[in-house]
Amino acid sequence: MLRNYLIVGFRNIIRNKAFSIINLLGLVLGMVSFLLIFLWIQDEKAVDSFHGNSDTLYNVYYTVVSEGKTDGTYATPTNYDAEQQRYFPLLEGMQHGIDGIERSNFYVTGYELPWGYPETFEVGDRMYKMEGARAGKDFFEMFDYPIIAGDTSMPLGEINTIAISRKMAELFFDGPQNAVGKTIRYENNLDLMVTAVFENLTTKSSLSFDFLIDWESYAKMGILVASHNVLSTIQISNTADPYQVAQNINTYLQTRLDPNNPIRMEAHLQPFKDKYLKGRFENGKPVDGRMEYIKLFAGVAIFILVIACINYMNLATARSVKRAKEVGVRKAVGSLKGHLIRQFILESILLSFFAVVVSVVLAGLLLPLVNSFTGKEIALPFHNIYYWIIVLGLIVFTGFFAGSYPALFLSSLKPVQVLKGTFRFTGSSEWLRKGLTIFQFGLSILLLIAAMVVSRQTDFVQHSNLGYDRENLIYVRIEGTLANAEKYAVFKDEASRLPGVALVDRSSEAPHAMEFEVADPINWEGKGEGVSVGFMPKSVGFDFLRIMDLKIAEGRGFSKKIASDSTDAFMVNREAVRQMGITDPLGKWVSAWDKRGRIIGILEDYHTASLHQRIKPVIVDVKENLNFGFVLIRTKPGKTKEALAQLKTLYAKINPLRPFDYQFADSEYQALYNNEQVVAKLSNIFSVFAIVISCLGLLGLAMFSAQQRVREIAVRKVLGASTTTIINLFSKDILRLVGFSFLIAAPIGWLVMDGWLEGFAYKINLSWWIFALTGLIAFGVAFLTISSQSLRVARANPANSLRSE
Repeated sequence: MLRNYLIVGFRNIIRNKAFSIINLLGLVLGMVSFLLIFLWIQDEKAVDSFHGNSDTLYNVYYTVVSEGKTDGTYATPTNYDAEQQRYFPLLEGMQHGIDGIERSNFYVTGYELPWGYPETFEVGDRMYKMEGARAGKDFFEMFDYPIIAGDTSMPLGEINTIAISRKMAELFFDGPQNAVGKTIRYENNLDLMVTAVFENLTTKSSLSFDFLIDWESYAKMGILVASHNVLSTIQISNTADPYQVAQNINTYLQTRLDPNNPIRMEAHLQPFKDKYLKGRFENGKPVDGRMEYIKLFAGVAIFILVIACINYMNLATARSVKRAKEVGVRKAVGSLKGHLIRQFILESILLSFFAVVVSVVLAGLLLPLVNSFTGKEIALPFHNIYYWIIVLGLIVFTGFFAGSYPALFLSSLKPVQVLKGTFRFTGSSEWLRKGLTIFQFGLSILLLIAAMVVSRQTDFVQHSNLGYDRENLIYVRIEGTLANAEKYAVFKDEASRLPGVALVDRSSEAPHAMEFEVADPINWEGKGEGVSVGFMPKSVGFDFLRIMDLKIAEGRGFSKKIASDSTDAFMVNREAVRQMGITDPLGKWVSAWDKRGRIIGILEDYHTASLHQRIKPVIVDVKENLNFGFVLIRTKPGKTKEALAQLKTLYAKINPLRPFDYQFADSEYQALYNNEQVVAKLSNIFSVFAIVISCLGLLGLAMFSAQQRVREIAVRKVLGASTTTIINLFSKDILRLVGFSFLIAAPIGWLVMDGWLEGFAYKINLSWWIFALTGLIAFGVAFLTISSQSLRVARANPANSLRSE
C-alpha cells in the first residue's frame, strides 16, 4: 500500500509541474531560512559550552546600589596592599576561605590604560602586536582550551610565564614545538618564558586571546587594576549549592569592603556559559543581551516556515478542482476517507522531502556568505545525529502541517456532487483560505516592517552627528618611547609638518569608547551633601578641541598662552553641569584627584560611547606628559594613504621598538554596532524570503479564483466587460486581503519595534511613512504577482470557457 501511495504521489508531482515547482520553491525558501537560522542559533548557544566543567563554572557578578540607583557589573572590586605594594581583587584567596569553591580564576585583558588593546611582543627581528590577557594559575584546569605543546597541567603556575596560541607560535617561532621553553620579549621591559602552546581559539569561545600571562606577574607590576577590568570565575564542587556559595562569597566580601562606604555591593553567581547570551544588566541583574536576538530569529524561522506551509495549503487547495474528480472516482470504487488522507499527506511529505534535500544543499552553499557577515565559522554538522533528527522532523512537520488541510478537505468531498459537476466550495472553506492568506501576508508585512526599522536604526546610529568629526581621524596608542613627554613632543612636531597631516594631539582615551567612569575623587564648588556624579574623565593636549572639532557652549578652550591652563583649568560638558546642579559654572573650582582648578569652559554635549547609552558627564583637563593614551592624528582629505606612509617612517625613527599600529576612528565606531549590522542584514534577507513565499501563496489564490470564476468572467465578457474591468474585478478581492493583512500587522509591528528601540538611548522615530511605505511595497508586490494571472483570465476567449462549462 505504501509503495502504491508513493507511486501515485510521485506521478501527481510530475504531472502537475507548474504547481509542484511553485510549491517546491516556497517550501525550499522556508526550509533554507529555517535551517540557516537554526544553525546560527545553535552556534550562538554553543558558545562556552565546550568546557568539560561547564556545569560547575560560574562568573561572579555584583549588584551595586548607589544614590538610589541599582546597577550590575562583572567588575571585581580591588584594593591596594601597601605591604606587598600591589593591587589585589577583594576576592583573592576565596578558594581557600569559602566552602564549595574548588578553584578560582581572575581574567584581565590589559595591564595599563588604555585597557584591552594589542600589546607588543618581540623575538629577534620579529615584532608583532597581539591581543591577550592575564589569567590565574588554575585557568587551564578550569577551562578546556587544548594545549598542543608544553606543560599541560599548570602552564601559568610560575611567575613570568606565558602560554601562547598556535598562531603566535608560528609567527615568532615557526611552530608550536619550537616555542616551548623559549623566551619572548614583552613590551620591551619583561622577558617571559613560553611554557605552553594552545590551539587557536574559535568563535565557540566568548573569551578571545592569543596569549595568557600568569596573573601574579601582572599583579606584582604595581599597576592600577581597574575594577571593571577584572573578571572573577569560580568552579564549585559537584555537590555545592550555587546559591549557598554566593552567600558565602558575600560574607567573605563584606569583611573586606569599607563599612563606611555608602555604596552597597552584593555578589551573585551566573553560569559561565550564560554570560555570552545574558550579559546586559537591568536592575542589577543580567538579562537577555544576545538572547534577545536568538528569540527574535527563532520567531522569524518559525514564521517563515509557517508562511511556506500556508503557501502549500493555498496552492494545494487551488488545485483541488482538478483533484476533485479523482477523489470522486476513488470514493465511488470504495476508497475510504482514511486512505485518501494518507495519500494526500504522503504526497505532501514526499514534496517536503525533495524540498529538504534541495534546502540542505542550498544552505551549505549559502553558509560561507552567512559566515562572512556574522563573523562565525558555521558548517553543516553532517556527523551530528541531532542535526539529522531536526532535518527529519522538518520533513515530517512540514509534510503533515502543510498537507493536513488539503488532505482533510479533499477527502471530505462527496462523490455524488463531484461526479455530477455540482461540487462547489462552501463559504467556511473559502473564509479559511482567505484567513490563511491574511495570516501569511500579515507575517510577511510584520517581517518587512522589522527589517525596515532595524535597517533605519542601524543607519541612524552609524551616521549620526556625534558632536565631533570622526572622518580622517586616526588613533595611535602611546607606548614605548612615545610615553616619554619629550619624545612625544618631537613626534607631534614632526608629524604636524608632514604634507598629509592636518593636526596632531593626544587623549587619555579613545573618543568613541570612554569606559572609565569615576565619581568619588571629584568635588566642586556648591556640591550638595550626598551628591555623587559619575564623570567620564579625559586628559588631553592643548589642540584636542580643534582636532576633534568640539563646540564650546560657554567660556573658552585651553590655550598654550595661558600657563595656568595646564595646572588648574578644567572643562566640562553641559550634561556635567546639569548633573552637578550648579548655576553660572564658569570660574567655579573643581577638585579632581590631586588637582584643583577652575572651570574655564563648557563643551556642547558629545557622544563618548555608542548610542545605546545616554550622553554622560565629561570632565577634561590638560596633561601633555601622560605616559599612556592615544595620539590623535587628523589627516587631510584625500591624503590619508600618503599620510600613513609618512607616519610609519617617522614612527619607526622615534619609537623603533614598537610596530606602527593604528585604528581609524570611523571604523572603530562602526564596530560598536556589529550586532545591529548582523541583525539588519539577516532581517533584510529573511523578509525578502517571506515576501516571495507569500507572493507564491497569492499566486495560488489567484489561480484558484480563476478556476472558480471561469463561467462568471466569460459571461461578463460576452456582456461587454472590458479587460480593465475584468482585471479590477479579479484583483480587488485579493488586494483587499492584503489590506486586511496590513491593518493587522502594522500595529503589531509598531509595538514590537518600539520595544526593540527601547534598547537605544538615541533612536529613530517610528514615523507613519515607514508603515505607509511598507504597505505600498506589500500592495505593489501583491499586484505584480497576480497581474499576470489576471491578464491571462481577462484575455481568455469566453467561447472556450463556456463550451468547457
